[in-house]
Amino acid sequence: MVAPPSPLRVGVLGCADIARRRMLPAMAASEGIEIAAVASRDADRAARTAREFGCLAVHGYAELLRLDEVDAVYVPLPAALHARWVEAALRADKHVLAEKPLTTERAGTADLLALADARGLALMENVMFVHHPQHAAVRELLADGAIGTLHGFQSAFTVPRRPAGDVRLDPDLGGGALWDTGVYPLRAALHLLGPDLELVAALRGSGPQDRVDTGGAALLSTPAGVFAQVVYGLDHAYRSSYELVGSEGRITLDRAFTPPAGHRPVIRVERASGTEEIVLEPHDQVAATLTAFVSAARTGGVPRDAVADCLRQAALLESALLKGVRPLTP
Repeated sequence: MVAPPSPLRVGVLGCADIARRRMLPAMAASEGIEIAAVASRDADRAARTAREFGCLAVHGYAELLRLDEVDAVYVPLPAALHARWVEAALRADKHVLAEKPLTTERAGTADLLALADARGLALMENVMFVHHPQHAAVRELLADGAIGTLHGFQSAFTVPRRPAGDVRLDPDLGGGALWDTGVYPLRAALHLLGPDLELVAALRGSGPQDRVDTGGAALLSTPAGVFAQVVYGLDHAYRSSYELVGSEGRITLDRAFTPPAGHRPVIRVERASGTEEIVLEPHDQVAATLTAFVSAARTGGVPRDAVADCLRQAALLESALLKGVRPLTP
């Protein structure tokens, strides 16, 4: 009998909320991962988190990267710190799972992906929703002509305002709605419409008290003339959905980006003949993402299409950043 592969030993750079609330519990439940260490600039915080998950506490990110017992690292740091610490982890020969966006510059994202490839390491951006099968089911419906010829896509991901002092509201840490919530509908458009999507126009804005953009919208198009409209925000009622409109009907999906593990997705297909609701089985997209990362680490790299999507997403985000300059003040 062939012995199962050893678990991937993962170290975590930082004790961010998403790490403590979602990723570390999922890692602890994964048979393919062993939580080796947690690092923080605050030694007490590292110790508290490490006790909770039964791993080594490390004071400082660089110290964790020196550990031989760490095979890979998860980077949940603010967006502006990703480039520095992802590069440091790769140069320390660690596989990397980094929160989105991978960096806040297209060129920086390309450089890191090239570095990972050159060193035979897996570098994966933590866009978890693409690992949920509800989107594959939507793709199959489109391919089967369920709504005829596709003409348009609309998507929104908006969340309520964060408390004062939150890193998402700090421009020096890469804060802002585009980086935090804009990634989701933009990536969904790429995922469903293909890599040739181009930005046509963009708007970004904020309230008078804010130092970062707290909302925005973008219009995109494929070469075939399929339009995509995306809306995102950090000071809005919660919304997480998309809709595809065709010549013979439309497909809608709610809870598109952050469904709980126990959620049963419902894909709604509306045609002239009536409405069909396709109910899917629950799926844990966090666990699925970790499984994909472990697989990438064991094979020495993420799939080429995932690399291409990450690069194209970075280009679209940069275009939205540069073109979306019109203020949207109350």
